Amino acid sequence: MLAKDIMTREVITVSENDRVEEVARLLVENKISGIPVVDHERHVVGIITEKDLMVRAKELRVPFYVTLFDSIIFLENPIRFNNDVKKYTATTVKDAMTKKVQVVEEDTPIGLIVEIMQSKAINRVPVVRHGKLVGIITRNDILKSLVKTNG
Repeated sequence: MLAKDIMTREVITVSENDRVEEVARLLVENKISGIPVVDHERHVVGIITEKDLMVRAKELRVPFYVTLFDSIIFLENPIRFNNDVKKYTATTVKDAMTKKVQVVEEDTPIGLIVEIMQSKAINRVPVVRHGKLVGIITRNDILKSLVKTNG
């Protein structure tokens, strides 16, 4: 089986300029956990998930550091903190979304998609044709395909 055989074709999408409150509403109303971010030509430019929005609900922790000879040495990753601050203060999708998105072509075998999801620890993969979004595959789509094949 290929991606096109099990993908959800009617994909809810948002743009980079949409507000994060609107994304939260779409996630809750549609009982989904992530939404592809597309440009005006339906190219995938990011993805925004519950995890991206959850940063706003947690307390920000400043990374621990020590000073040594007038230098600051971080004991935790300051890049992660910078990303969290950006997401914590985000009002638009472009500030909260994940920009590095794993996409697959519609003729990608399901086995390879499962490997990608497991190795990258992701829950959904947008499906593209000629670089444009045509569907999405979630873990649930893969489970449904197993039931169909074995049922």
